[in-house]
Amino acid sequence: MKNLGKDLTRPQGRAQELLKELAGEIAFFVGSRERLITDVPGLLLSRRTAPTAPASATYEPSLAVVAQGRKQANLGGTNFIFDQSRYLLTSLDLPVICNVIEASEQVPYLCFVLKLEMPAVRELLTREEIQAPEAPSDEPAMATGETTPELLDACCRLVDLLNAPQDIPFLSGLIQREIIYRILRGPEGARLRSIATLGDQSHRTAKAIAWVKANFAKPLRVEDLANIAGMGVSTLHHHFRALTAMSPLQYQKQLRLQAARERMLMDGLHAASAAFEVGYESATQFNREYSRLFGQPPMRDIRTLRSPGAPRLESVGNRQSVS
Repeated sequence: MKNLGKDLTRPQGRAQELLKELAGEIAFFVGSRERLITDVPGLLLSRRTAPTAPASATYEPSLAVVAQGRKQANLGGTNFIFDQSRYLLTSLDLPVICNVIEASEQVPYLCFVLKLEMPAVRELLTREEIQAPEAPSDEPAMATGETTPELLDACCRLVDLLNAPQDIPFLSGLIQREIIYRILRGPEGARLRSIATLGDQSHRTAKAIAWVKANFAKPLRVEDLANIAGMGVSTLHHHFRALTAMSPLQYQKQLRLQAARERMLMDGLHAASAAFEVGYESATQFNREYSRLFGQPPMRDIRTLRSPGAPRLESVGNRQSVS
C-alpha cells in the first residue's frame, strides 16, 4: 500500500518539476518584457507581474499552458480558468473577454502559447494509431484540460529549442506534432478533432465562422453562411451557437466592436469613423452596442483606458493572442 501511494504521487511530483523548469525558461527568454514572439513558428511566451483588467480579444486555434499564475477567458458568459493544473485549448477563432487574475512581481504570470495548425492536426488524425474520443454535439470550441507531465515535457523541449536555433527548422515541427498528439488523446481534444475532420458538421460550421471573421465589416446574411457551410439555416444556427456560444450575428457584432475599440485606442480614430469602418451604418446603434459590451460609451472608454491610473489591459482587439 505504501509503494502504491508513492507511485500515485510520482506523476504529480514530476509535473511540479516540469512546471518549475518551464517557468524558468519562459522567465529567462522573455526577460522584463510582457511577451515574446519566438523564432519557433507559432510559439509565443508571455509574462505579467500584476493582474490585468478584463479586455476583449479574439483567440485563434491554440494551446495555452500556464507555468505560473492564473488567467480566465469568458466565452458567451462561460468562464474558462486556466492555471498550472489546467491548460486552455481553443479550436476556432473565438471572441472572448479575458484577464490575468493571479500575478505578482515575486510570482509573475508566465504562459506558453502555441498556435495550432489545422493541416498538422489533420495529418495526425490520418494515422490509425490515433484514437481520439468523439465530441458531444453541444460542446464549445474552447475547453480546459489537465496539464499532464507528458504534455509539459514536450512544451519544455519546444521552448528549449530557443537555446539551439539551428535545430528549430528540423525539430520544432516534430515536437509540435507530439503536443497535438497529447491533446488529441485526451477528452478535450474531441472538439479539435471534429473541427479538423473534413466533412464533419463542426468542420463545415468552422468554414462559415472563418468567413464571418474575414468579412465582419460586410453585411451578413445567414442564408449565405448556410450555403458556405453546406447545411440548412437552422442546422447552421445550432452548430454555430454550440461552437462559439453565440449566434452568427452576435459573433459578427463582437468582432466589429473589438476592431473598433482597437482602431480608436491604437490608431486614434473617432467613434463615428471607427463605427463606419467596421461596418456600422448607424453611429447611435454603434454607441449603444459598444456601451453594452464595454460598460461605457466609446470615447469615454478610450479616455479611461488611456488615463495614467487605469489598470493594465491583458490584450486589446485582434492584435493580441491568448497570451
